[in-house]
Amino acid sequence: MRPLFRPVSRPLMLACALAFASAACADRGTTPPAAASPQNTMPNQPSASRSRSAAGYDVTPLPPAKVKELASKLDPEAYRVTQNAGTEPAFCGNLLDNKKQGTYVCVVCALPLFSSEHKFNSGTGWPSFHSPVDPAHVSEKSDASHGMVRTEINCARCGAHLGHVFDDGPRPTGLRYCLNSAALKFYDKGTLPADALTTDPAGLARGEAAAVPAAVAPGRGAPGAEPPTSQVAYFAGGCFWGIEHWFSLCPGVASAESGYMGGRTKDPTYKQVCYDDTGHAEVVKVVFDPSKVTYRQLLEGFFMMHDPTQLNRQGPDVGDQYRSAIFCTSSDQASAARAFIEELSKAGSFGGKKVVTQVAEGGTFYAAEDYHQDYVSKTGRACHGTNPWPEVFGTAKGAAGAAGKH
Repeated sequence: MRPLFRPVSRPLMLACALAFASAACADRGTTPPAAASPQNTMPNQPSASRSRSAAGYDVTPLPPAKVKELASKLDPEAYRVTQNAGTEPAFCGNLLDNKKQGTYVCVVCALPLFSSEHKFNSGTGWPSFHSPVDPAHVSEKSDASHGMVRTEINCARCGAHLGHVFDDGPRPTGLRYCLNSAALKFYDKGTLPADALTTDPAGLARGEAAAVPAAVAPGRGAPGAEPPTSQVAYFAGGCFWGIEHWFSLCPGVASAESGYMGGRTKDPTYKQVCYDDTGHAEVVKVVFDPSKVTYRQLLEGFFMMHDPTQLNRQGPDVGDQYRSAIFCTSSDQASAARAFIEELSKAGSFGGKKVVTQVAEGGTFYAAEDYHQDYVSKTGRACHGTNPWPEVFGTAKGAAGAAGKH
């Protein structure tokens, strides 16, 4: 049985993240000039040159005097990051592990920048998003500091330094917007206030929550392409570290996230799941594109990753939290899962042993603590199971070439 607290080397995680900080969100130590327009004299002054985003916000660059006034109200860390292009230490930002639904706005001028709908766990130590709320809200410029060329991202309205954007993110954009928590302020869904700097606000500017579809910024990703229609599936097969890792390698899987399902306690912790008999299973949430990988193929891979004949355990891990289970999001998924298990039984798979995998419809998914996410990738430690996708997709070369990161 595993110990209550799995060995996780936070110093190692910090060291790795800080080591590549020069390639992601590094402190440049310079002060970017605030963008300004000769026509701008007051933030709310009517002008034919003013720009409005599709979300209804006035995104005309603020004059330096207004930026200085707003920045004077910041705490020292927020000022250092936004006004001097600073970087907070990896894994230390207060919004890194924030899993609430809502909107992330510029800490300087309150322009909505990113939505929780587009946030993902990149494992880098900084909040990461695959899309902005509106492409017009985030500006880009070349950053040639530290002997490399990167793309810096700034608030389009006040010029605040936010971080950098990289081309190694998940679908649908393939981008990773790497942010500093200190550059952001978070509002829970439904609490976003009306914008004080926009005259006659429309859309999100009225204070509506920013739960909009992912947008592909001009010149990035696939211009004009519609995001693929994704579906969600949930699988439990022992330690979620290994199950998450193997699903993350599957072609067509946009993300795999460890969590808990099937229990009685709301928002359970790992300690509660292990010792308080909450009834939860260690589960992996799989977001996938059905045009690239079918639910049937996910089932095939899942039953290769673990031993579904072991009741309430998986190898040395003992307890009902390690049970084999499938939590279905529709009756079609449930029917497919039960039919597949029946196929395995009739075929005498697993040496003729009984498949004890539970199939349940519905349930609430609770994301696990951040140190569980991408654990195999972060630590380099192996977990149970092997990569099933070469066999599922027919050839090792084809499967490996299509496999992506999350």
